[in-house]
Amino acid sequence: MLKLSRLAALLIAGAIVSAPAFAADKGKAFATVNGQPIPQSVYNAFVAEQKAQGAPDSPELQNAVKEELVRREILAQEAKKKGLDKSANIQGQIELAKQAVLIRAYLSDYVKAHPISDAQLKSEYELIKSNLGSTEYKARHVLVEKEEDAKAIIAKLDKGEKFSELAKQSKDPGSKDKGGELGWSSSKAYVKPFGDALTQLKKGEYTKTPVKSDFGYHVIQLDDSRPMTPPPFDQVKPQLQQRAGQQQVENLVKELRSKAKVD
Repeated sequence: MLKLSRLAALLIAGAIVSAPAFAADKGKAFATVNGQPIPQSVYNAFVAEQKAQGAPDSPELQNAVKEELVRREILAQEAKKKGLDKSANIQGQIELAKQAVLIRAYLSDYVKAHPISDAQLKSEYELIKSNLGSTEYKARHVLVEKEEDAKAIIAKLDKGEKFSELAKQSKDPGSKDKGGELGWSSSKAYVKPFGDALTQLKKGEYTKTPVKSDFGYHVIQLDDSRPMTPPPFDQVKPQLQQRAGQQQVENLVKELRSKAKVD
């Protein structure tokens, strides 16, 4: 699974502070509050933001935006009366918000200029399918801390004790109360020692020796297997597009960072 920086994920999603509250355009005013003009550009940006979120352009929306901006201006004026705009912390937050708006605009422009093709997405889709393999497995396990404990479990299984009962002593909280069941998954979804051992089992078999991983020692049983049927490309295309976009932004940030002079 790709591990992307939180920065890239947030920026590509546009999850940053709204632009209108910090716009500084001194052009034509659309309203004046206590002698202080609110620029038309702020109103336009707010309306565009609401429309982008699905709100229909209508007189109701326009009136609601105007009222919201008037209220904001009133509150901002009150904050300035108390001198809050002179606070170093507040000034820092405002600068961060301005910076975030600029970053979002830059990244949006970059993504538009460098569109990700269907061919790229299909190539990634095929790679993921290849990595997952052609078979998925329904497995269960018992996870313990010590090798001797795993060997003792195997000995009890050899004597006919039920796997589901022995699983109650597992260290895995997600499966211990379900008889050790892990559900259906590709062998590649597990840590390598676990996945490798799983593929060597036949239906109904359990591992005759403990399987060591970073989590401890596993005793694994294969309940069933079946051919892997991945979802069609069109179904997962939006997720592939999002992931590719995040990776694109991450690569851009890394490239720019490598060229930046930081003292």
